[in-house]
Amino acid sequence: MQLSRRVLLGGLLAGLAETGLAQAPAVSPRPAPRPAVTSGAAAAPASARVAAVAVEDLIAAARLGGDVTFAVADARTGLILETRGADRAMPPASTAKAVTALYALEHLGPTFRFVTRLIATGPVAGGIVQGDLVLAGGGDPTLSTDDLAQMAAALAARGVRGVTGRFLVWAGALPFQRDIAEGQPVHVGYNPAVSGLNLNFNRVHFEWRRGQGGYALSMDARSERVVPKVYSARVALADRSVPLFTYAESGGREEWTVARTALGKGGSRWLPVRRPDLYAGDVFQTLARAQGVPLPNPTPVDRLPGGTAVVSHDSADLREVLRDMLRYSTNVTAEAVGMATTQARGGGGGIAASGRAMTEWLRVRAGAGGARFVDHSGLGVETRISAAEMVAAFVRLGPALNLRPILRDIPLRDTKGREIKGHPIRVEAKTGTLNFVSTLAGYMTTPDGTDLVFTIFTGDVARRAAVGPSEAPEGADAWVKRSKRLQQQLIERWAAVYGR
Repeated sequence: MQLSRRVLLGGLLAGLAETGLAQAPAVSPRPAPRPAVTSGAAAAPASARVAAVAVEDLIAAARLGGDVTFAVADARTGLILETRGADRAMPPASTAKAVTALYALEHLGPTFRFVTRLIATGPVAGGIVQGDLVLAGGGDPTLSTDDLAQMAAALAARGVRGVTGRFLVWAGALPFQRDIAEGQPVHVGYNPAVSGLNLNFNRVHFEWRRGQGGYALSMDARSERVVPKVYSARVALADRSVPLFTYAESGGREEWTVARTALGKGGSRWLPVRRPDLYAGDVFQTLARAQGVPLPNPTPVDRLPGGTAVVSHDSADLREVLRDMLRYSTNVTAEAVGMATTQARGGGGGIAASGRAMTEWLRVRAGAGGARFVDHSGLGVETRISAAEMVAAFVRLGPALNLRPILRDIPLRDTKGREIKGHPIRVEAKTGTLNFVSTLAGYMTTPDGTDLVFTIFTGDVARRAAVGPSEAPEGADAWVKRSKRLQQQLIERWAAVYGR
Protein backbone atom coordinates (compact mmCIF):
# COMPACT_ATOMS: atom_id res chain seq x y z
CA MET A 1 0.00 0.00 0.00
CA GLN A 2 1.32 3.42 -0.92
CA LEU A 3 0.22 6.58 0.86
CA SER A 4 0.31 9.98 -0.73
CA ARG A 5 1.38 13.11 1.08
CA ARG A 6 -2.30 14.11 1.18
CA VAL A 7 -3.19 10.86 2.94
CA LEU A 8 -0.39 11.40 5.45
CA LEU A 9 -1.98 14.67 6.44
CA GLY A 10 -5.41 13.13 6.85
CA GLY A 11 -4.64 11.92 10.35
CA LEU A 12 -3.47 15.38 11.34
CA LEU A 13 -6.56 17.11 10.05
CA ALA A 14 -8.98 14.56 11.46
CA GLY A 15 -7.72 15.08 14.99
CA LEU A 16 -8.27 18.84 14.71
CA ALA A 17 -11.74 18.98 13.21
CA GLU A 18 -13.10 20.77 16.27
CA THR A 19 -10.01 22.80 17.11
CA GLY A 20 -9.77 26.43 16.07
CA LEU A 21 -6.59 27.61 14.38
CA ALA A 22 -3.97 28.93 16.75
CA GLN A 23 -2.35 32.30 16.59
CA ALA A 24 1.16 32.64 15.16
CA PRO A 25 2.94 29.35 15.95
CA ALA A 26 5.86 29.42 18.37
CA VAL A 27 8.12 27.63 15.91
CA SER A 28 10.69 28.60 13.32
CA PRO A 29 9.89 26.57 10.17
CA ARG A 30 11.75 26.59 6.90
CA PRO A 31 9.32 27.84 4.22
CA ALA A 32 7.86 24.96 2.23
CA PRO A 33 8.49 25.03 -1.53
CA ARG A 34 5.61 26.22 -3.72
CA PRO A 35 3.82 23.16 -5.17
CA ALA A 36 3.44 22.66 -8.89
CA VAL A 37 0.01 23.53 -10.34
CA THR A 38 -1.52 21.07 -12.75
CA SER A 39 -3.73 22.08 -15.65
CA GLY A 40 -7.47 22.11 -15.19
CA ALA A 41 -9.03 22.15 -11.72
CA ALA A 42 -6.19 22.52 -9.22
CA ALA A 43 -6.20 20.27 -6.15
CA ALA A 44 -5.50 21.80 -2.75
CA PRO A 45 -1.71 21.97 -2.57
CA ALA A 46 0.04 19.95 0.12
CA SER A 47 1.70 23.05 1.56
CA ALA A 48 -1.70 24.71 2.04
CA ARG A 49 -3.03 21.68 3.87
CA VAL A 50 0.06 21.63 6.11
CA ALA A 51 -0.37 25.34 6.85
CA ALA A 52 -3.88 24.57 8.07
CA VAL A 53 -2.41 22.29 10.73
CA ALA A 54 -0.40 24.64 12.92
CA VAL A 55 1.97 23.02 15.38
CA GLU A 56 0.29 24.81 18.26
CA ASP A 57 -3.03 23.23 17.27
CA LEU A 58 -1.49 19.77 17.41
CA ILE A 59 -0.03 20.48 20.83
CA ALA A 60 -3.25 21.97 22.17
CA ALA A 61 -5.22 18.94 20.95
CA ALA A 62 -2.86 16.60 22.80
CA ARG A 63 -3.80 18.20 26.16
CA LEU A 64 -0.49 17.35 27.81
CA GLY A 65 0.27 20.39 29.93
CA GLY A 66 3.87 20.93 30.97
CA ASP A 67 6.35 21.45 28.14
CA VAL A 68 6.56 20.27 24.55
CA THR A 69 9.86 20.96 22.81
CA PHE A 70 11.39 19.68 19.60
CA ALA A 71 14.01 20.19 16.93
CA VAL A 72 14.27 18.70 13.44
CA ALA A 73 17.25 19.02 11.10
CA ASP A 74 18.45 17.87 7.73
CA ALA A 75 20.51 14.74 8.48
CA ARG A 76 23.00 15.41 5.68
CA THR A 77 23.78 19.08 6.32
CA GLY A 78 22.70 19.54 9.92
CA LEU A 79 20.57 22.53 8.90
CA ILE A 80 17.93 23.14 11.58
CA LEU A 81 14.53 23.15 9.87
CA GLU A 82 12.07 23.72 12.69
CA THR A 83 12.16 24.12 16.45
CA ARG A 84 9.94 24.70 19.43
CA GLY A 85 11.60 25.48 22.76
CA ALA A 86 14.62 23.59 21.45
CA ASP A 87 17.09 25.24 23.85
CA ARG A 88 15.03 24.33 26.93
CA ALA A 89 16.66 21.56 29.01
CA MET A 90 14.23 18.67 29.48
CA PRO A 91 14.27 15.18 31.02
CA PRO A 92 15.21 12.89 28.13
CA ALA A 93 14.06 9.67 29.85
CA SER A 94 15.45 6.64 28.00
CA THR A 95 16.52 8.60 24.91
CA ALA A 96 19.60 9.25 27.08
CA LYS A 97 20.61 5.69 26.20
CA ALA A 98 21.32 6.85 22.63
CA VAL A 99 23.92 9.26 24.01
CA THR A 100 25.34 6.42 26.13
CA ALA A 101 25.61 4.28 22.99
CA LEU A 102 27.58 7.02 21.21
CA TYR A 103 29.81 7.45 24.27
CA ALA A 104 30.59 3.72 24.42
CA LEU A 105 31.07 3.22 20.68
CA GLU A 106 33.58 6.04 20.51
CA HIS A 107 35.73 4.82 23.41
CA LEU A 108 35.22 1.05 23.69
CA GLY A 109 34.62 0.32 20.01
CA PRO A 110 31.92 -1.84 18.40
CA THR A 111 33.77 -5.14 18.94
CA PHE A 112 34.47 -4.70 22.66
CA ARG A 113 33.33 -7.63 24.82
CA PHE A 114 32.76 -8.11 28.54
CA VAL A 115 34.43 -11.21 29.99
CA THR A 116 33.24 -13.27 32.98
CA ARG A 117 35.77 -15.77 34.36
CA LEU A 118 36.10 -18.70 36.72
CA ILE A 119 39.53 -18.37 38.33
CA ALA A 120 41.31 -21.13 40.23
CA THR A 121 43.77 -19.77 42.82
CA GLY A 122 45.70 -23.04 42.81
CA PRO A 123 46.33 -26.03 40.55
CA VAL A 124 43.77 -28.72 39.81
CA ALA A 125 44.86 -32.09 41.18
CA GLY A 126 42.71 -35.19 40.90
CA GLY A 127 39.77 -33.05 39.80
CA ILE A 128 39.99 -30.80 42.88
CA VAL A 129 41.03 -27.14 42.80
CA GLN A 130 43.81 -26.78 45.37
CA GLY A 131 42.60 -23.44 46.65
CA ASP A 132 39.66 -21.18 45.95
CA LEU A 133 37.40 -20.92 42.93
CA VAL A 134 36.42 -17.35 42.03
CA LEU A 135 33.45 -16.26 39.94
CA ALA A 136 34.90 -12.99 38.65
CA GLY A 137 32.56 -10.58 36.93
CA GLY A 138 33.78 -8.35 34.15
CA GLY A 139 30.86 -5.93 34.22
CA ASP A 140 28.78 -7.87 31.67
CA PRO A 141 25.23 -6.48 31.94
CA THR A 142 23.83 -9.25 29.72
CA LEU A 143 25.06 -12.29 31.68
CA SER A 144 22.21 -14.78 32.00
CA THR A 145 21.47 -17.96 33.91
CA ASP A 146 22.00 -19.88 30.66
CA ASP A 147 25.49 -18.36 30.41
CA LEU A 148 26.30 -19.48 33.95
CA ALA A 149 24.96 -22.93 33.12
CA GLN A 150 27.37 -23.15 30.18
CA MET A 151 30.23 -22.05 32.44
CA ALA A 152 29.31 -24.72 34.98
CA ALA A 153 29.21 -27.36 32.23
CA ALA A 154 32.60 -26.18 30.91
CA LEU A 155 34.06 -26.40 34.41
CA ALA A 156 32.87 -29.99 34.75
CA ALA A 157 34.15 -30.80 31.25
CA ARG A 158 37.64 -29.79 32.42
CA GLY A 159 37.42 -32.51 35.05
CA VAL A 160 36.87 -30.24 38.05
CA ARG A 161 34.87 -31.96 40.80
CA GLY A 162 35.35 -29.67 43.78
CA VAL A 163 37.59 -27.25 45.67
CA THR A 164 39.67 -27.44 48.83
CA GLY A 165 39.08 -23.79 49.62
CA ARG A 166 36.28 -21.29 49.25
CA PHE A 167 33.88 -20.31 46.49
CA LEU A 168 34.40 -16.57 46.06
CA VAL A 169 32.48 -14.00 44.05
CA TRP A 170 34.11 -10.78 42.87
CA ALA A 171 32.09 -7.87 41.56
CA GLY A 172 34.70 -5.12 41.70
CA ALA A 173 35.13 -4.61 37.96
CA LEU A 174 32.56 -1.79 38.27
CA PRO A 175 31.54 0.30 41.27
CA PHE A 176 28.61 -1.15 43.23
CA GLN A 177 25.38 0.85 43.12
CA ARG A 178 22.50 -0.32 45.29
CA ASP A 179 20.00 1.12 42.82
CA ILE A 180 20.12 3.23 39.70
CA ALA A 181 17.92 6.14 40.73
CA GLU A 182 16.26 7.43 43.86
CA GLY A 183 12.54 8.12 44.07
CA GLN A 184 11.41 4.87 42.44
CA PRO A 185 9.05 2.28 43.94
CA VAL A 186 11.05 -0.34 45.85
CA HIS A 187 9.76 -3.28 43.81
CA VAL A 188 10.22 -2.16 40.20
CA GLY A 189 12.52 -4.43 38.24
CA TYR A 190 13.93 -1.60 36.13
CA ASN A 191 15.72 -0.03 39.12
CA PRO A 192 18.00 -2.77 40.52
CA ALA A 193 21.56 -2.69 41.75
CA VAL A 194 24.49 -2.50 39.32
CA SER A 195 27.93 -4.00 39.90
CA GLY A 196 30.79 -5.73 38.16
CA LEU A 197 28.89 -9.03 38.43
CA ASN A 198 25.35 -8.85 37.10
CA LEU A 199 22.85 -11.59 36.34
CA ASN A 200 19.54 -11.53 34.47
CA PHE A 201 19.66 -7.73 34.45
CA ASN A 202 19.77 -8.07 38.26
CA ARG A 203 16.20 -9.26 38.57
CA VAL A 204 14.75 -12.30 40.36
CA HIS A 205 11.55 -13.98 39.20
CA PHE A 206 8.74 -14.06 41.80
CA GLU A 207 5.77 -16.34 41.16
CA TRP A 208 2.65 -17.05 43.21
CA ARG A 209 -0.20 -19.57 42.95
CA ARG A 210 -3.24 -19.88 45.19
CA GLY A 211 -4.33 -23.38 46.13
CA GLN A 212 -6.59 -25.01 48.71
CA GLY A 213 -3.95 -24.65 51.39
CA GLY A 214 -3.13 -21.03 50.61
CA TYR A 215 -0.51 -19.41 48.45
CA ALA A 216 2.60 -21.12 47.09
CA LEU A 217 5.38 -18.56 46.60
CA SER A 218 8.65 -19.12 44.75
CA MET A 219 11.68 -17.17 43.58
CA ASP A 220 13.91 -18.37 40.75
CA ALA A 221 16.50 -17.23 38.22
CA ARG A 222 14.80 -18.59 35.15
CA SER A 223 16.18 -18.35 31.65
CA GLU A 224 15.39 -20.04 28.36
CA ARG A 225 16.86 -23.43 29.31
CA VAL A 226 16.95 -23.73 33.10
CA VAL A 227 14.95 -22.53 36.11
CA PRO A 228 17.15 -22.75 39.21
CA LYS A 229 15.67 -21.94 42.58
CA VAL A 230 17.08 -18.86 44.30
CA TYR A 231 18.21 -19.07 47.92
CA SER A 232 19.73 -15.60 48.30
CA ALA A 233 16.26 -14.00 48.23
CA ARG A 234 12.92 -15.01 49.67
CA VAL A 235 9.42 -13.60 49.95
CA ALA A 236 6.70 -13.87 52.60
CA LEU A 237 3.03 -12.93 52.68
CA ALA A 238 1.86 -10.00 54.81
CA ASP A 239 -1.72 -9.39 55.90
CA ARG A 240 -2.03 -5.81 54.69
CA SER A 241 -3.27 -3.89 51.68
CA VAL A 242 -0.44 -1.35 51.45
CA PRO A 243 2.40 -1.11 50.75
CA LEU A 244 2.40 -3.68 47.99
CA PHE A 245 5.99 -4.80 48.74
CA THR A 246 8.59 -4.21 51.43
CA TYR A 247 12.29 -4.98 51.19
CA ALA A 248 15.10 -5.55 53.68
CA GLU A 249 18.46 -7.33 53.88
CA SER A 250 19.21 -9.76 56.68
CA GLY A 251 22.18 -12.05 57.10
CA GLY A 252 23.22 -11.73 53.44
CA ARG A 253 19.73 -12.56 52.19
CA GLU A 254 17.24 -10.28 50.46
CA GLU A 255 13.91 -10.38 52.30
CA TRP A 256 10.68 -9.37 50.57
CA THR A 257 7.12 -9.22 51.86
CA VAL A 258 4.08 -8.86 49.64
CA ALA A 259 0.55 -7.76 50.50
CA ARG A 260 -1.75 -10.79 50.44
CA THR A 261 -4.71 -8.78 49.15
CA ALA A 262 -2.82 -7.81 45.98
CA LEU A 263 -2.04 -11.29 44.68
CA GLY A 264 -5.29 -12.68 43.28
CA LYS A 265 -5.28 -16.28 42.01
CA GLY A 266 -1.79 -16.30 40.62
CA GLY A 267 0.82 -14.51 38.60
CA SER A 268 4.46 -13.50 38.42
CA ARG A 269 6.75 -10.52 38.12
CA TRP A 270 10.47 -9.68 38.20
CA LEU A 271 11.75 -8.01 41.35
CA PRO A 272 15.02 -6.06 41.57
CA VAL A 273 18.14 -7.63 43.04
CA ARG A 274 20.20 -5.49 45.44
CA ARG A 275 23.05 -8.00 46.01
CA PRO A 276 23.89 -9.19 42.51
CA ASP A 277 27.20 -10.75 43.62
CA LEU A 278 25.48 -13.11 46.07
CA TYR A 279 22.65 -13.72 43.60
CA ALA A 280 25.04 -14.77 40.82
CA GLY A 281 27.07 -16.88 43.24
CA ASP A 282 23.94 -18.55 44.59
CA VAL A 283 22.73 -19.45 41.09
CA PHE A 284 26.14 -20.68 39.94
CA GLN A 285 26.45 -22.88 43.02
CA THR A 286 23.17 -24.59 42.11
CA LEU A 287 24.17 -25.02 38.47
CA ALA A 288 27.60 -26.38 39.37
CA ARG A 289 26.05 -28.87 41.78
CA ALA A 290 23.85 -30.11 38.92
CA GLN A 291 27.06 -30.76 36.95
CA GLY A 292 28.58 -32.77 39.78
CA VAL A 293 30.72 -29.93 41.13
CA PRO A 294 29.70 -29.19 44.72
CA LEU A 295 30.85 -25.79 45.97
CA PRO A 296 30.71 -24.02 49.34
CA ASN A 297 28.31 -21.13 49.81
CA PRO A 298 29.48 -18.02 47.91
CA THR A 299 31.59 -15.46 49.75
CA PRO A 300 32.00 -11.94 48.33
CA VAL A 301 35.51 -10.44 48.17
CA ASP A 302 36.57 -6.87 47.51
CA ARG A 303 39.91 -7.69 45.86
CA LEU A 304 40.34 -10.09 42.98
CA PRO A 305 42.63 -12.96 44.00
CA GLY A 306 45.38 -14.04 41.67
CA GLY A 307 45.09 -17.28 39.79
CA THR A 308 44.39 -18.94 36.47
CA ALA A 309 41.19 -18.57 34.46
CA VAL A 310 39.86 -22.09 33.91
CA VAL A 311 36.63 -21.02 32.19
CA SER A 312 35.73 -17.76 30.45
CA HIS A 313 32.52 -16.41 28.96
CA ASP A 314 32.51 -13.52 26.50
CA SER A 315 29.51 -11.30 25.93
CA ALA A 316 28.33 -10.45 22.45
CA ASP A 317 30.11 -7.61 20.65
CA LEU A 318 29.32 -4.21 22.14
CA ARG A 319 27.41 -3.21 19.04
CA GLU A 320 24.95 -6.08 19.60
CA VAL A 321 24.76 -5.34 23.32
CA LEU A 322 23.86 -1.74 22.49
CA ARG A 323 21.34 -2.78 19.84
CA ASP A 324 19.47 -4.82 22.45
CA MET A 325 19.78 -2.02 25.00
CA LEU A 326 18.20 0.44 22.60
CA ARG A 327 15.48 -2.03 21.62
CA TYR A 328 14.52 -3.23 25.11
CA SER A 329 15.64 -0.14 27.05
CA THR A 330 17.54 -2.11 29.70
CA ASN A 331 18.72 0.28 32.39
CA VAL A 332 21.35 -2.07 33.81
CA THR A 333 23.00 -2.31 30.40
CA ALA A 334 23.15 1.46 30.04
CA GLU A 335 24.70 1.98 33.47
CA ALA A 336 27.23 -0.86 33.18
CA VAL A 337 28.27 0.17 29.68
CA GLY A 338 28.47 3.82 30.70
CA MET A 339 30.65 3.15 33.76
CA ALA A 340 32.88 0.77 31.77
CA THR A 341 33.36 3.51 29.18
CA THR A 342 34.30 6.07 31.81
CA GLN A 343 36.81 3.62 33.27
CA ALA A 344 38.31 3.05 29.82
CA ARG A 345 38.82 6.83 29.56
CA GLY A 346 40.72 6.80 32.87
CA GLY A 347 37.85 7.95 35.05
CA GLY A 348 36.15 6.28 37.99
CA GLY A 349 33.41 6.59 40.55
CA GLY A 350 29.84 5.39 40.46
CA ILE A 351 26.88 6.18 38.26
CA ALA A 352 26.70 9.87 39.16
CA ALA A 353 30.43 10.46 38.57
CA SER A 354 30.27 8.57 35.30
CA GLY A 355 27.26 10.60 34.25
CA ARG A 356 29.26 13.78 34.84
CA ALA A 357 32.10 12.38 32.72
CA MET A 358 29.69 11.69 29.87
CA THR A 359 28.25 15.19 30.26
CA GLU A 360 31.68 16.75 29.79
CA TRP A 361 32.45 14.46 26.84
CA LEU A 362 29.23 15.51 25.11
CA ARG A 363 29.97 19.17 25.76
CA VAL A 364 33.31 18.83 23.98
CA ARG A 365 32.19 16.55 21.17
CA ALA A 366 28.77 18.02 20.34
CA GLY A 367 28.72 21.45 21.96
CA ALA A 368 26.06 20.39 24.48
CA GLY A 369 26.90 23.00 27.10
CA GLY A 370 23.53 22.85 28.81
CA ALA A 371 23.31 19.07 29.20
CA ARG A 372 23.54 17.34 32.58
CA PHE A 373 23.54 13.56 32.95
CA VAL A 374 23.17 12.03 36.41
CA ASP A 375 23.22 8.51 34.98
CA HIS A 376 23.45 6.68 31.65
CA SER A 377 19.92 5.27 31.40
CA GLY A 378 17.80 8.39 31.79
CA LEU A 379 16.00 6.95 34.82
CA GLY A 380 17.15 9.80 37.05
CA VAL A 381 14.73 12.68 36.57
CA GLU A 382 17.47 15.24 37.25
CA THR A 383 19.09 14.45 33.89
CA ARG A 384 18.57 17.30 31.44
CA ILE A 385 19.37 17.97 27.80
CA SER A 386 17.71 20.17 25.19
CA ALA A 387 16.20 18.96 21.94
CA ALA A 388 18.74 21.05 20.01
CA GLU A 389 21.64 19.44 21.88
CA MET A 390 20.30 15.94 21.27
CA VAL A 391 19.91 16.65 17.56
CA ALA A 392 23.45 18.06 17.45
CA ALA A 393 24.80 14.85 19.00
CA PHE A 394 23.01 12.73 16.41
CA VAL A 395 24.16 14.92 13.52
CA ARG A 396 27.79 15.29 14.60
CA LEU A 397 28.49 11.86 16.09
CA GLY A 398 25.86 9.48 14.73
CA PRO A 399 27.16 8.94 11.18
CA ALA A 400 30.77 8.15 12.11
CA LEU A 401 29.70 5.81 14.92
CA ASN A 402 26.97 4.21 12.77
CA LEU A 403 24.22 4.81 15.32
CA ARG A 404 21.15 4.69 13.09
CA PRO A 405 21.31 0.95 12.20
CA ILE A 406 21.18 -0.06 15.87
CA LEU A 407 18.21 2.13 16.73
CA ARG A 408 14.79 0.54 16.89
CA ASP A 409 12.35 0.71 13.97
CA ILE A 410 9.40 2.76 15.17
CA PRO A 411 6.17 1.79 13.37
CA LEU A 412 3.58 4.44 12.59
CA ARG A 413 0.05 3.58 13.71
CA ASP A 414 -3.52 4.43 12.82
CA THR A 415 -5.98 6.12 15.18
CA LYS A 416 -6.80 2.74 16.76
CA GLY A 417 -3.17 2.01 17.53
CA ARG A 418 -2.71 -0.57 14.78
CA GLU A 419 0.59 -0.63 12.92
CA ILE A 420 0.32 0.70 9.37
CA LYS A 421 2.12 -1.85 7.23
CA GLY A 422 4.23 -0.44 4.42
CA HIS A 423 4.03 3.13 5.67
CA PRO A 424 6.22 5.32 3.43
CA ILE A 425 7.78 7.18 6.37
CA ARG A 426 10.63 5.23 7.99
CA VAL A 427 11.64 6.03 11.57
CA GLU A 428 14.58 4.65 13.55
CA ALA A 429 14.68 6.15 17.01
CA LYS A 430 14.87 5.68 20.77
CA THR A 431 11.79 6.10 22.89
CA GLY A 432 11.73 7.30 26.47
CA THR A 433 9.00 7.05 29.09
CA LEU A 434 8.69 8.11 32.71
CA ASN A 435 5.51 9.07 34.53
CA PHE A 436 4.23 12.13 32.61
CA VAL A 437 7.38 12.23 30.48
CA SER A 438 7.48 10.85 26.93
CA THR A 439 10.31 11.40 24.47
CA LEU A 440 11.47 10.28 21.03
CA ALA A 441 14.79 10.96 19.30
CA GLY A 442 16.35 9.58 16.16
CA TYR A 443 16.20 9.57 12.39
CA MET A 444 13.40 9.56 9.84
CA THR A 445 13.20 9.18 6.08
CA THR A 446 10.40 10.91 4.20
CA PRO A 447 8.56 9.19 1.32
CA ASP A 448 10.81 10.90 -1.23
CA GLY A 449 13.99 9.75 0.56
CA THR A 450 14.91 12.88 2.53
CA ASP A 451 16.72 11.99 5.77
CA LEU A 452 15.96 14.06 8.86
CA VAL A 453 17.19 14.01 12.45
CA PHE A 454 14.71 14.91 15.18
CA THR A 455 14.11 15.04 18.91
CA ILE A 456 10.74 15.46 20.62
CA PHE A 457 10.55 16.02 24.38
CA THR A 458 7.23 16.16 26.22
CA GLY A 459 7.08 16.39 29.97
CA ASP A 460 4.92 17.62 32.82
CA VAL A 461 7.63 17.64 35.47
CA ALA A 462 5.44 19.30 38.12
CA ARG A 463 2.74 16.65 37.73
CA ARG A 464 5.35 13.90 37.89
CA ALA A 465 6.76 15.32 41.12
CA ALA A 466 3.28 15.59 42.62
CA VAL A 467 2.48 11.88 42.22
CA GLY A 468 5.72 10.77 43.87
CA PRO A 469 7.18 7.25 43.58
CA SER A 470 4.22 5.48 42.00
CA GLU A 471 4.50 2.64 39.48
CA ALA A 472 1.30 3.55 37.60
CA PRO A 473 -0.24 6.85 38.78
CA GLU A 474 -3.72 7.73 37.64
CA GLY A 475 -3.78 9.34 34.22
CA ALA A 476 -0.18 8.51 33.31
CA ASP A 477 -0.94 5.87 30.68
CA ALA A 478 -3.47 8.05 28.91
CA TRP A 479 -1.06 10.98 29.02
CA VAL A 480 1.70 8.92 27.40
CA LYS A 481 -0.67 7.69 24.68
CA ARG A 482 -1.61 11.27 23.81
CA SER A 483 2.05 12.25 23.75
CA LYS A 484 2.94 9.39 21.40
CA ARG A 485 0.09 10.39 19.10
CA LEU A 486 1.45 13.95 19.04
CA GLN A 487 4.94 12.64 18.27
CA GLN A 488 3.62 10.75 15.24
CA GLN A 489 1.66 13.78 14.05
CA LEU A 490 4.81 15.90 14.19
CA ILE A 491 6.72 13.27 12.22
CA GLU A 492 3.99 13.10 9.59
CA ARG A 493 3.95 16.88 9.36
CA TRP A 494 7.72 17.08 8.90
CA ALA A 495 7.59 14.43 6.19
CA ALA A 496 5.04 16.50 4.29
CA VAL A 497 6.76 19.85 4.75
CA TYR A 498 10.44 19.00 4.46
CA GLY A 499 10.48 16.15 1.98
CA ARG A 500 12.03 17.33 -1.27
